[in-house]
Order: sequence, then C-alpha cells, then structure tokens
Amino acid sequence: MRFVSWNVNGLRACLTKGFMESFRDMDADIMCLQETKMQPEQAILDLPGYRQYWNSAEKKGYSGTAVFSRIEPLNVTYGLGIEEHDHEGRVITLELPEYYLVTVYTPNSQKELARLDYRMTWEEAFKGYVLGLDAKKPVIICGDLNVAHKEIDLKNPKTNRKNAGFTDQERQKFTELLSAGFTDTFRHVYPDVTGAYTWWSYLRKARATNAGWRIDYFVISDRLTPKIESATIYNEIFGSDHCPVGLELN
Repeated sequence: MRFVSWNVNGLRACLTKGFMESFRDMDADIMCLQETKMQPEQAILDLPGYRQYWNSAEKKGYSGTAVFSRIEPLNVTYGLGIEEHDHEGRVITLELPEYYLVTVYTPNSQKELARLDYRMTWEEAFKGYVLGLDAKKPVIICGDLNVAHKEIDLKNPKTNRKNAGFTDQERQKFTELLSAGFTDTFRHVYPDVTGAYTWWSYLRKARATNAGWRIDYFVISDRLTPKIESATIYNEIFGSDHCPVGLELN
C-alpha cells in the first residue's frame, strides 16, 4: 500500500505546475494534500478510480486538506470534533479496515511566534485525538506538521532556534507525540541521513542550495513499524515550496 502526502501550497496553482503528471507518476493508493487553499467546486479534478474527500477552511483561499483514495474507507470524518479547532479545514480521517489514516495541516506558529500559544493548545488536542483512535486500531498520521524535530532536520538549526517550526516548545510537542507510541517513519528508516528536506523558502534560492527543513511526515503507531517497506522524500518533484513524502506498507 502506497501513501503520499504533499503540501501543495494552493492546489489551483499547483495544477498549473504539473500536479496531475506528478500525481500519476507517484501512483499512490491514497494521496493526502495540505494547504489546498480552495473550495472543492473551484477546480474539477478528473481522477478516475479515486474517491475525493475535502475539508476546506471557512476562510477562502486558506489552509485546507484533501484525500484522494483508491480504497473505499469504512468511514470518513472531518476535523478533531472540537469546535475551537475545526474552522480551518486541517484534518481528515479515513477509517480503513486495518488502521486509521489521518492527514493534518498543523497550524504554523507564525512570525514572532504570534500563534505559538494556540499551536500548543492544538498539539495537545491533536495528540488526544490520535491516541483515542490508536486505542481502537493503529494510526497513520501524515501531513505538514510545521516542525523540524531535530537539528539534523534543517539546514541552519543555530539561526532558527527561536523561529516558528524550530522552537523548543514545538519540538518538545513532537517528542511527546512520538513518546506516546508513534514512530517518525523517515527517521526510522534513515536515522542518520542529512540534507533530507521537504520544504524550502522561496527566498534566497533556498531549494537550489538545499537550504531546507524536513517538516512533512508520515508518523505511525509503533506497532505498524514492522510493516514499513519504504519511506520516501520525492525531492525531485516541484510545483510547491514543499515536495511530497511517501510511505509504503506491506
């Protein structure tokens, strides 16, 4: 089973930059998107064989998630079921026979950490949500988690210590999630690989020089780790300031 996750930074823009070709090339059984920045009716996607699930933000042109699945899920839910957190289209959950698949676009803490307090509240709510699912069956979490976990996960850790995505608080919340029974699949397969990033600023030719961050993940329940066949960063695929990430399970 092949899963792919991609923050497309506006799907309508990405559609003009080779999205459909990349979608076909990656040949995912389930494709999860973050930051779609659109309502479903704003673009018609012809994806034969895939069911489409959308969770759009109430604010137009902002945030949003989508899942395209070849497998018909047993159930689909949108959001965390917590009113405070469910206006920005950040979560879609598919219940599959063997596990839950949760795609998430974690709130960015923003410049000068203006939204860090909210981010901490979100992190606690999200952890509680996935632990509730994990009590029933294993969970696959994928998406833009807006955190580089360790210094190995970004090019310039020293100059970013107090910037959104690499604060001690955000990194600690990710550590707490993993400690609750989850595995970062890429680091499980490639514990020491450096220069493996999924997001690059549009400024200062960051992608050309690989001055990036690894902030897009597949995180799975620990008991699924024996099923990992591969963990992939598709850094050759363009169309967004993020590249897709992938996971294959047997």
